[in-house]
Amino acid sequence: MALRKEHELHKRRLGRNLGVGLLLGGFVVLVLALTMVKVTSTGFKFPQAQSQTEQN
Repeated sequence: MALRKEHELHKRRLGRNLGVGLLLGGFVVLVLALTMVKVTSTGFKFPQAQSQTEQN
């Protein structure tokens, strides 16, 4: 049991924080999914490192 009654401002702030947290989590999942699709596609190849003789 709380000693003081929770102010209405805290309830609104909690709702806003949950919304921002869900959006941030959704963005992280989206970036992870796009990365996994890109890496697991058949046409993906790592860039080849250039040697010193190719640069001259």
